[in-house]
Amino acid sequence: MHTAEIYTDGSCHTQQCIGAWAAILFINEEKIILSGKETATTHNRMELMAVIKAIEFIKDKYSAVTDFKIISDSQYVVGLKVRKEKLLAQNFLTKKRNEIRNADLVEELVKQTANLNIQFVKIKAHQKKTTITNYNIEADKLCRKIVREACAE
Repeated sequence: MHTAEIYTDGSCHTQQCIGAWAAILFINEEKIILSGKETATTHNRMELMAVIKAIEFIKDKYSAVTDFKIISDSQYVVGLKVRKEKLLAQNFLTKKRNEIRNADLVEELVKQTANLNIQFVKIKAHQKKTTITNYNIEADKLCRKIVREACAE
């Protein structure tokens, strides 16, 4: 199998600026969970970081993977594929020639996905648990747990 299915999420405590990201990967029927935390960050940065870290991990450990399906509740992340050409043409700058928000991570994600066959799927955030397993809920819970624990330190 040359496909990876990736569920990602990010979370951030807005007052303390402590964030966490999580990615749940399915490769060859194997479930892999990646996560991390950051300080001085934002929600969108954590959403981006989850996707970047997942892609980096797969490229490093599973080089045979050629197709990526990324499931995210972040319109910011999912919408980057549509905005990619415009971002590149404007060199990651706004119309007023200021650097876009999160330019470093946006540029990294664009670079990481340049030669990959990637499908982004937008999923509704914070859904209630049903009989169908939704790994985005699991990623969300993991992120929020990491943030809570980091804020309590």
